[in-house]
Amino acid sequence: MSSIKGLGARLYSGETSFNIVGRAKRWYIVSALFVLVSIGTLATQGLHLGIEFKGGSAYTFTSTTATVEQARSAIESSGFTGELIVQKIGDDKIRLQTGALETAQSDAIQAAITSNFNVQTADIDTQIIGPSWGEEITKKALYGLIAFLIVIMIFLSMTFSSKMAIAAIVAVVHDVLITVGIYALVGFDVTPASVIGFLTILGYSLYDTVVVFDKVNENTRSITSSSKQTYSQAVNLAVNQTIVRSINTTVTSLLPVASILIIGGALLGAGTLKDIALALFIGMIVGAYSSVFIAPAILAQSREKEPAMMALAKRVNARGGATAPADSAVAANSPTVAVSTANRGPRNQPKRKNRK
Repeated sequence: MSSIKGLGARLYSGETSFNIVGRAKRWYIVSALFVLVSIGTLATQGLHLGIEFKGGSAYTFTSTTATVEQARSAIESSGFTGELIVQKIGDDKIRLQTGALETAQSDAIQAAITSNFNVQTADIDTQIIGPSWGEEITKKALYGLIAFLIVIMIFLSMTFSSKMAIAAIVAVVHDVLITVGIYALVGFDVTPASVIGFLTILGYSLYDTVVVFDKVNENTRSITSSSKQTYSQAVNLAVNQTIVRSINTTVTSLLPVASILIIGGALLGAGTLKDIALALFIGMIVGAYSSVFIAPAILAQSREKEPAMMALAKRVNARGGATAPADSAVAANSPTVAVSTANRGPRNQPKRKNRK
């Protein structure tokens, strides 16, 4: 523990530094791979939309002896030939999900349940949702996402700068795309609880990114008036100063979410908890990654193209690099962060003449 605390202090002071911004291409490649997998999964497999979005019927009943295979056979033996999804919830509940049904078909399914599993019709939890209602929910979810992004863009532009806002939004889109892709790959149904989870990770990702950008603002407030470090170096220092905090926040946030996912979803069989917990668990990890490795790198590269920052970089390089200490990994791998020592050596002091 003492070594971890010491590492945090050294990172904050700049005594030790990880070259995160200088290795942006590595992080871009990693993100590109995940994004391509997500896009490929969405294109080939697609999302498994719940009945709340596409419409349909769901029947949930309690039976300590019924199995998924028995429930499926009972429904198919009643003459039903449409889409059918059978799930075991906990130890004593079975959930049947179908597409949109007519009244006669719904009555036939309920009759098959009552005759095969000794369940009263009144004890069957029946949920019927029309396709139009599902389309309306989908539109509202998309409108909410678009409104969220617009408001955040305006807020970050007013609080920080337009380039910081763009970098933050790119990181958020990156997080959502990867999370949705993994969600499709796992095959979980997308429910309103999943949408809540997706919107929650947007706020979490932005929260972590804003903390990093606030430190960047502090480090770069008067950077052009000095020639100690370039803008990329200042951003890299800010990331190192906040990385321990990001790790601590992510770990402490993931522990309760993992408990909900494992205990609530796997052991208790609560479908709603499982849907929202999976979205949160994946999104928090991806959001922490983008806040540290993606958003600061995008910001640094966009600002380094400005004439003022290009002139600053020339002055810093002319002086032999940054004066702040850097570790060997930084010095060896990043020409923009490394401290130049080629021209350093023992100073030749003029000899003093003996006074008579």
